[in-house]
Amino acid sequence: MAYLIGVTCLWAFSFSLIGVYLAGQVDGWFSVLTRTALAALVFAPMLKPKSVPMKTALKLMSIGAIQLGLMYCFYYQSFLYLSVPEVLLFTVMTPVYVTLFSDAAERKFNPSFFLYAAIAVLGAVAIRYNGIDSGFLFGFFLVQMANLCFAIGQVSYKRLISTQVQSLSQSTVFGWFFLGALLVAIVAFALFGNPEKLPTTGLQWGILIYLGTVASGLGYFFWNKGATIVNVGALAVANNLLIPAGILVNVVIWNRDADLFRLAIGAAIIVSSLLLNQWQVKKRSPLAKTA
Repeated sequence: MAYLIGVTCLWAFSFSLIGVYLAGQVDGWFSVLTRTALAALVFAPMLKPKSVPMKTALKLMSIGAIQLGLMYCFYYQSFLYLSVPEVLLFTVMTPVYVTLFSDAAERKFNPSFFLYAAIAVLGAVAIRYNGIDSGFLFGFFLVQMANLCFAIGQVSYKRLISTQVQSLSQSTVFGWFFLGALLVAIVAFALFGNPEKLPTTGLQWGILIYLGTVASGLGYFFWNKGATIVNVGALAVANNLLIPAGILVNVVIWNRDADLFRLAIGAAIIVSSLLLNQWQVKKRSPLAKTA
């Protein structure tokens, strides 16, 4: 769990950086292109094309295209219709998508994983945010599409690594993931991008560079690496730890309105679901490697 918790702390700042400094000021499609291009550059030197079968490389690119490329396309546009806390709270369904997609891929239903994911959802729902504007429905739809892409990518990467790429270091194959995302970003910017809304300040460029190299490059690598270590239940729950963390950062640094009492209650429920999941796994198999 150390990887997932560490990346959660890292990503907690990304929502506010995008919502405060980029959304509505810098073309969202250009932001997606920049982040994926920089992330790809981080891992490009470690690529070993001859060590990875083309079929596996294409699968990694497909996962990256969905989990990062398509997800970013929906995610960045949602900030045009929703506030930062709203975007965070509407990610509440991601654990359910993770659990259901994993069960569908394995053609089974694991009630305990679904139960803990559902508890995490209740925790996030407890952190209600008022003042939804007229763009609520469309914004909600965009976030749900982003959640779905993120969930599919996580589970697919976890399954691929466990079955086909065990003999290789993940750092040497992850560049394919970003190349797939970059292809989607290039097409999206070519079709929908606005070259007249590029960054105009050093701060905006600096934020994009940070988001691309650190939040995307290192963040997605360590998140997906963590996803391959924990069970599906823990992975599902970890997705919702970002909600209270992101809102807390937004409130403390940018002084945005939020109900701190509800935040505390929701965070406590989410953490409880994570602890219950870990306890259940250890109870079933004391030697199981879950963190």
